[in-house]
Amino acid sequence: MLHEFLANNRGELTMRCRMKVAERPRRTASPEQLQNGIPLFIEQLIVTLKVEQAKFRSDREGDTPAAHAAAKANERTKAGVAAGAAQHGHSLLALGYTVDQVVHDYGDLCQAITDLAFDRDAPFQIEEFRTLNRCLDDAIASAVAEFTHQRDSLLIERQAAAANEKVGFLAHELRNALNTAVLALSAGKAGSLNFAGATGRVLERSLFQLSELIDRAVAEVRKVPHASGEPQTFSVKDFIDEVQYAALLAAQVRGCTLRVLDVDGDIMVCGNKGLLYAALANVVQNAFKFTHAGTEVLLETRLTESMVVIEVTDHCGGIPEGEVQKIFAPFKQSSTDRSGLGLGLTIARHNVELDGGTLEVENKPGAGCCFRLSLPQHRD
Repeated sequence: MLHEFLANNRGELTMRCRMKVAERPRRTASPEQLQNGIPLFIEQLIVTLKVEQAKFRSDREGDTPAAHAAAKANERTKAGVAAGAAQHGHSLLALGYTVDQVVHDYGDLCQAITDLAFDRDAPFQIEEFRTLNRCLDDAIASAVAEFTHQRDSLLIERQAAAANEKVGFLAHELRNALNTAVLALSAGKAGSLNFAGATGRVLERSLFQLSELIDRAVAEVRKVPHASGEPQTFSVKDFIDEVQYAALLAAQVRGCTLRVLDVDGDIMVCGNKGLLYAALANVVQNAFKFTHAGTEVLLETRLTESMVVIEVTDHCGGIPEGEVQKIFAPFKQSSTDRSGLGLGLTIARHNVELDGGTLEVENKPGAGCCFRLSLPQHRD
């Protein structure tokens, strides 16, 4: 039986298929495809051949009890083949196959079977050869159909996740800017403050952020370039002062204190100031959210050889074991506080990396965390 021939020569067929794949022009196969993909093709073909040959025996026996039993067994096997085709397509997608590779690798398998049968002096009967060709056609059609279905489903899921993340980013940043504006307005009203001072600057910055976020969203919907992404050179001291004014208002609400160390006025960086402001503000707000009541959050700036390093240190008690690597993942919330979306640190790292910087965290179990934002120093 043909399927027995394939089952008994799996190893030889696998080796020949790998050689043919390697020799095909512009076919770059990954090690995983060569190791696991070809056996998948052979197994799928063996299962399909079993079904076809069982059907052939059933038709030849005619209307007999044995034929009816064989027909029922054949239907059950077909259902298994359909499920196998689905799993086969899913497995090929996981191995990184394209539709073109699926079709051509089945062709390589057919050629390898024919060559091996000739070398072993085990020629097929005409009916068996027809069965082999029909099974290859069916296997290709089933695998490609399921492969395409799985690929399209995966693309839809990824697009939905990306869209959801974009909406989450926008909602998170809009809420941050709005909350800061509300705090500034409340502080100004409670203290009868002149809005020409620091509180007024916080309010102005928040309203400007809201306008920028809305403009960016509109530009993306229209698919037009947004000018706010252009880099600018600015003083780190002024930058830290802007963040500090807004952070002091949030610190009072959270019941903790903020200490900001002096910054050299000559230190400069070049980047998208609005996005970097949002990044640092998110890191500081994260510190306020998790630091213990009555403790201090420290904001410190220092220089290395070529980088400006801004550190935000809190007293949250440290990150639980196993959670450090997940802390920048979107929608990840490690504590029982679910007041946010779990996007603040994701947004912060994204914004910093856009300007060639890095955002990392140093965990201090039993004490707290130090978030380290590093940006290339700008020198005239």
